[in-house]
Order: sequence, then C-alpha cells, then structure tokens
Amino acid sequence: MQTRAPLVVGRDRELRVLDRAIADAKTADGTAVFVVGEPGIGKSRLVRETAGQAFAGGTRVLRGRGSTIGPTVPFRPLAEALLSLFRGGTPPDDKELGPYRPVLGRIVPDWSRGESAPDDGSLVVLAEAVLRLTAILGKDGGCLLVLEDLHEADAETLAVVEYLVDNLAATPTVLVGTIRGEPSAALDLATSAAQRGSATLLELRRLDLPQVRQLVASCLEVEPPQVPERVASRLWQDSAGNPFMAEELLAGMVDGGVLVGGPDGWREVAELRTEVPPTLVRGIANRIDRLGPRGRMLLQTAAVLGHRFPLSVVQHVADMDDRTLLSHLHAGVAAQLVTADEPAPDWYAFQHPLTGEALLTMITPTDRADLSRRAADAVETLHPGLPGEWCQLVAALRMHTGDTAGAARLFAEAGRRALADGAATSAITLLERAENLLSDHPDTNLRAEVLESLLYALAEAGRAERAFELAERLNRWEGANLPPSRRAALHVRLAYVTKVTGQRQEGLAQVAAARALLGENPADEDIAPLDAVAADLAVELPGRDRKREAEKLARRAIAAAERVPLPEIACQAWVLIGTIARDRDLVESSACFEQSRLLAEEHRLPIWRVYGVYEQARNDWLSDGDPGGLDRVRHEALRVGAITQSYVVDASLCMHEVMCGQYDQAATSIDTCETATRRLRLSYVTMYLQMTRAVLAAHRARRREMEEALAAFHGSGGEQAPEQALALGMGEVFCALLEEDHERSREAFERLQRNEEDAPSIFSLSGRHGLRVLVDVLDGSLDPAGFAEISAEAMAGMRWNRQFVLLARAVLAGRAGRQADAAAAVAESLAVSALYPMTRHLGLRLVAEAAIVDGWGEPETWLRQAEEYFHQVDVPAVASACRALLRQTGAAVWQRRSGTDRVPAALRALGVTAREYEVFQLLVDRVGNKAIANRLHISPRTVEKHIANLVTKTGRSDRDALHDYAAAMLGE
Repeated sequence: MQTRAPLVVGRDRELRVLDRAIADAKTADGTAVFVVGEPGIGKSRLVRETAGQAFAGGTRVLRGRGSTIGPTVPFRPLAEALLSLFRGGTPPDDKELGPYRPVLGRIVPDWSRGESAPDDGSLVVLAEAVLRLTAILGKDGGCLLVLEDLHEADAETLAVVEYLVDNLAATPTVLVGTIRGEPSAALDLATSAAQRGSATLLELRRLDLPQVRQLVASCLEVEPPQVPERVASRLWQDSAGNPFMAEELLAGMVDGGVLVGGPDGWREVAELRTEVPPTLVRGIANRIDRLGPRGRMLLQTAAVLGHRFPLSVVQHVADMDDRTLLSHLHAGVAAQLVTADEPAPDWYAFQHPLTGEALLTMITPTDRADLSRRAADAVETLHPGLPGEWCQLVAALRMHTGDTAGAARLFAEAGRRALADGAATSAITLLERAENLLSDHPDTNLRAEVLESLLYALAEAGRAERAFELAERLNRWEGANLPPSRRAALHVRLAYVTKVTGQRQEGLAQVAAARALLGENPADEDIAPLDAVAADLAVELPGRDRKREAEKLARRAIAAAERVPLPEIACQAWVLIGTIARDRDLVESSACFEQSRLLAEEHRLPIWRVYGVYEQARNDWLSDGDPGGLDRVRHEALRVGAITQSYVVDASLCMHEVMCGQYDQAATSIDTCETATRRLRLSYVTMYLQMTRAVLAAHRARRREMEEALAAFHGSGGEQAPEQALALGMGEVFCALLEEDHERSREAFERLQRNEEDAPSIFSLSGRHGLRVLVDVLDGSLDPAGFAEISAEAMAGMRWNRQFVLLARAVLAGRAGRQADAAAAVAESLAVSALYPMTRHLGLRLVAEAAIVDGWGEPETWLRQAEEYFHQVDVPAVASACRALLRQTGAAVWQRRSGTDRVPAALRALGVTAREYEVFQLLVDRVGNKAIANRLHISPRTVEKHIANLVTKTGRSDRDALHDYAAAMLGE
C-alpha cells in the first residue's frame, strides 16, 4: 500500500490546459494559469505532475512557494524559484541579463554586487527583470515558473506576479500559481486577471465517488472494482471528495486495522467509523506515535517553526546528534509526514499544511510557548543578527512566548529591512504588526521608534492619509516620557510625507514643530535630516528668497551630516545646492554635483553617484549642447541597474532630438521610450515625454497634434508640474510664432510668467532667458539696461538660450547704429545655432524684419534662407511672411510652383525655379537651345531666357561655365 496516490486522479482537463500552455510557450506565446482550491484538493500534486512532464520535455522549470510564517517575507516565492538556477542549471551570464542582473541581486544574493537596491527598489523594474530572465531561460524550450501557495505570498511578490501576468504574451514563459480558494489578495489578483483575459483560472473541484474509488485503488495498488464498496463510499462521504483527506482517512483505516489486505484483496474487519477532522488528527497522531517520543518532539518542534522548517534549528532545540536526528527524520519521511524541501538544502516540509496544523493541536499552550522560546533562542544562536527571513521567524516565535516587546522590536527591524529592499507594502505590514503589539506598552520611546519607521514606509508607499492618522498620536504623547529628539524625529518624518504629497504648508508646520522640540542646540544626527527636508520644501515655495533659504538649509544639513556622518543626507543636499546654483553659475553648480559624486563613491552609494553624474551631464549639455555626457550616464545607469534613471536620461535625449530638428527620429524615440515607461509605470517620466511630444508638434507647427499631446500631459497632472513651464515656453510659444500669430505667442509668454511666479520652474530653457529676451527686444519692451542684466545671468549663457540672446544684442546694436557690432552678433548667433536648424531660421526671420526697419545687416539673404527652410519643412506661414518681407525690400520673389521640391536645396536657395532646373539638367549633355526647346516643348527664346537667368543666379561667367557647373553638381 502507498499512503499517497501515485497518479493524478480526476484532473484530465486541467492537465490538458497546462500541457497546452507549456506547448504554446515554446512558440513564444506565454500565459499564466492559476490553480485554485481548498487545502488538500490536489493543487500541488497537479503542479508537480505538470512540472515533471515539462522538465522531461526540455522546458526549464523554476519553483518557489509562499512563506508559511505570514505575508511578511518579501519576494520569498521568487527567491526560491530563482535560487534553483544555481542548483539545477546554469544561470544566464552578465551579457544576457545586462542591467537587470544587479536588479535581480535583491532576491538572488549570488547576483548581488554589494550595491544598494537600484532604482530606489522599484517593484516594476524588478518584475521586468524577472520577465527578462525567464525569457532568456526559455528561449530554447520554454520556461515554467511555478509559484505555490500564493495566498501566503507578500504584497511585493503579488505585485511582481501581476506585472508578469500582464506581460507574458509574446514570451516563452508560463507562470503557474497555486492559491487557496478562500478570500485573499492573491485570489483577487487571479480572478481579475482571468476576467480581463490575461490568465486562465483552474478551480479544482472535489472528486466524485468513482474518482475517490480510483484514488483509493491506486493507493491500495489494486483495480477500482477491488475496493470494497462500503470503504469507497465512506471515504468519499467523510472526505467530502478531498483527495488529501481521503488518503489520510484511508491510512487511518489501514493503521487502525479496520481495512486489512490479504491474498483475496482488501476487506473490512471492523465497523467503519471515521470522523473529520478529529480522525485525521488521530491518524496523524498514531503515525507519529510510532516514531517514538524523540520523533514526536522533533516533529512538534518543526510544527512550531511552520510548514517548512530548517533542520539545523530543529536539531539544536531537540538536542540530537546527527545520527539520531537523521534516523528520526527518515522515519518521518518514510511515514510520509515530511519530505525534503526541494528549493533549499537543510530544509524540510510537511507533506501537507494540515499535517503541521494537526501537530499543533496536540501541544498544550504551555508546551508551545516553551518550544517557541527554545526555537527562537536556537535561531539567534545559529544565525547571529538574524539575517533575511530569520528576523520575521524569531519575531513570530517571540510573540508566541508572550514577549510582546521583543517580538515588536524584531518585527520593526524586519520592516525597516524590507523598506530598504524596496518592499514598502511588506514593510508597512511588519511595522504595523509591531505597532499593534506595543499599543499598550509602557515604553513610549520604543513605540515612537516604531512609529517613526512606519511613517517613512507609509510615505514611500504613498499612503499619506494613514500617516496623518498616526500623526495624531503625537499630540497624546506630548506629556509622555518621550525624549524631545524622538518626538522631533517623528515630525521630520511627517514633513517628509508632506514633501512627497506636495502639502508644503503642512510640511512647514511639521518642520516648525520639530525645531521647537530640538531647541537651540540640537544634535547633528537630529538637525541634518531636518534641515535637508526643510530645504527640499523651501525650494518649492513661491517667492524670490526661496532658493537662498533652501540653499542655506542644505549647506547647514551638509555640515551636520559630515560631523555625524550621514553621507546620504550630504549627497542629497549637494545635489539640491547644485540644482539651485545652476541658475547663477554652471561652474559652481558642477562643483556641487562633483562633490555629491565623490561622496557617493567613497561610501559606496552607486545610485547617488548616478544622480550626481547625471546632473553634471545636464550642465554640460545645457552649456554646449553636447549630449555625449548624457549618453555616458545612460550607460552608467544601466551598468549599476539604475534602469529608472536610464529612462530619465532617454527622455532628456528625446528633447535634445526635438531641439536639433531631428523630428522623425524624435517621434520614434518618444514612442519607444513612452511605451517602456508606461509598461514600467514610471509616471513622472511618462509625463515629461508627453510634454516633449507636445513640443515636437509645436516645433512642426502642428497645432492640433500639440493640443492633443498637451491634453494628455494635463490629464496626467501636468498643469501643476514643473514641466508646465516647458510646455508653455518650448511648446505653445513656438507654435504661435510658427503660425505668425505674435499676439498668441505673447499671451503664452504671459501665462509662463504667471506660472513661474506661482510655481517656480527648475527648468532653464523655458524662454525667460532666451527666446523671451529676443521677443521683448524686438517689440521694445526690454531696453538695453534690462537686456544687460538678463544676459549677464548664467542661464542666458546656455547654448539654446544664447542663440536668442545674441540676436537680441544684434537688434539693439543695429538700432544704435553700430552695424559692425550687429553683424558680428548675428554671425556668432549663427555659429551657436548651427545645432538647432528650426530656431536658427526662425531667428533669422525675426531679426531680418528689425534689420529692414533699421537699415543694417543682410536681411534679404537671411529671409531667402529662412523662406527656403520653412518651405522645405512645410511651415507655410513663416515661409509666406519671409516672401512678404522680401517684397518690402524690393527683392525679386519667385513663385512656389509644382515641382519645386525636385530642385536641389543649393539651387533653390539661389532662386532657381522648377522650369529653370529642367533646363539646367539638360545642360549636362551640352545640347543647343533648339534641342532643349524641343524636349521641353517651349520656344528657343524662352530657353535662352532661362539660361541667362541661370548664369546670373549661379554666378557663372558664361554658358560654358554653366555647363561645367551643371555637370559637376549632377555627377556627370
């Protein structure tokens, strides 16, 4: 007889669904399947059968299961699944995984490079990394990712699973998860995924009587008709069709001598009496009794630890030598009570969760508390510092001993670790558990310490309302025996919450409360984080002094952080100061970013290093327009796994392409980057790209497209975002100018100015120090003194702004009669604007009008160049304005006829018409006027006129020279 059926009974349809999913994955048509049902219904058995068949068919199989000590072990199922790569196969190398390898280091220690979690622990980036990994593993034969007991999984694991479910299509990966059929976040996830067609839901039903008979027959190793009718009926009735229960009840019948096998088969020798679940408990108890007192103690100790248990801890508590331990353990395995846990060595598990639960019912509360205490002591001895999940395990054990303070401390520590790993939701779960344990505890200092960490976790998770609910407890603690520094730290945390949520005034109130508590001589470790968050709040407030006050606070934070030391606070403050200094001096700004970079490198803070290097690269780009530094930062971000920051750089490069007139390339880059950021849910980067799309449409004079892009941008909250300044100054202003609607452009500039007063922008290219300067000089609203003041500022020296400032200088010089100075300023502007063709020619069109009025420069040449450019890029309003201004100067203006686009740009710039170009082409063959006339169906006299025009326009000396020029230009 076998205690467990050797085959899967009654699941043929489910097996077909799973087999089809694996077959489809081999053709890159991945999917997700969730197996749902009550405990003991056969979820794990079905998945094991599927995994075995998949492995035999060449599919890569990864397996993990949810934590059994509650939803508090971040990424446990994923960690188990991915760790199997180092035991059952060769993991992908660095080249295959690229920047996602260090991201996976958060859950696979073998891939960690000792760096902090990249991208601030973004769950979406981690989920993408898992998706990339399974795609690599399954490229040859598919990949099966099995995650069991998802109802026990942490929230972060479920977030990763949800992402995978929605993105498995077109990948060679099948995700199979098992979930208990009772309310849980995992079941909600599976149901929702099935409803939207992203997954298949397999709900396992209880077996009917024939299926239970077949199950029993396989255990008894006979044919179904040989199973006694009354035995099959009673097992089906008492198990309610639950396979595990039926097997346990059958084992109880056999062990109790009720069902006996002989030469004539199995027969009943006593009255069939079974009760559920007491019979199950007794059946397990009988099997345990056969293991002896030491064996019983071993399994009871294991049950205290959970469904899965580490053998080393059990041995320490049971005080057994290796031989005795293994002897009893093997007896438990033989009795099919426990089994080796495949994902990890030294770990075993009960055959079914009900086994462990039944064992716990056999232990008195006093004995359980004693075993829990001894187990906790053993774990602390074997694993000093309680790394990883040991901290949560010991916390749970201490709680069962009645040591609420000790349990709370450990749950809080586990929560802080989870937060550092980017698992904010699990951190909140753990910290709230600690906070609840301490609700009536007299140690208010400990309670405040836990609350401080909880507030930070709530802020990171965006749960500000819950944070402010907890903040009310501060008022009740004002008279408690709580050090002022601890109460101040709580207010600092609340100020951080308000910074994240944009509630500036409330943040200032929290800062003020913290300062009042700290008094006149606060300790450095208290004042540094306070001044840092106060600086972040101050820089976002309206008013002329906001930046000066923010910088003062940031520098004070740096001084205190250096004395403690707190390198992360110092890095944060240096980056803020560098951003503030950008307005006044790029050299000073760059020095601040360099200081942040050096600190980050010294203290091994790779992400802060990327932040500092990125801001420095932005300075270089703003200064000279060279994107090379941004490209290098992008590669650096990818190298350390800072994928989010790499998309921030990509977004900046998209704007660079727009500014350089690379419109088709920019459109493609924006589409590609926005698709990725939406997939990764990087909403703030997506918002920047929406703004950039609006700017792209504006620079092409496509108002409808611009307004559609702006609607999407504003729908994402763009009107209150700093990017609104760019949407106005780089978008709406330019679109109006390219429509020759100067009144509308002025109105957009006025809105930009109001926006800057209400919500100061951190962007330097919105126009205040560039295009606005030129427009104001042209209409006379900016005099030479005002121009001198603005042009002396650092932002006016940035390359994009400098092209307009130089043209404004030329206009002022021309009005003052300094024609040489005006010409020199235009020449310098043309050199600067060589990188930006659209603004180069728009500037020429604008400055030419002033040059005509004041009688200086070469307005006719500038207008012809501008007309040619805007005709080619299909901006008719500006092209028409250029032609109108040319007529005002008395210059000849040609008509734009059909076929003009075929004329080479060099000839169009000289005024060569489409018909003249037809004649020019025939000159290559050196034919006479009559032959040309016959080919073009015009008169010889007209041909002679066209040739004369061509000689004049091209500056050739005679017809022969024109022949040579045509042959050279057309490649003959």
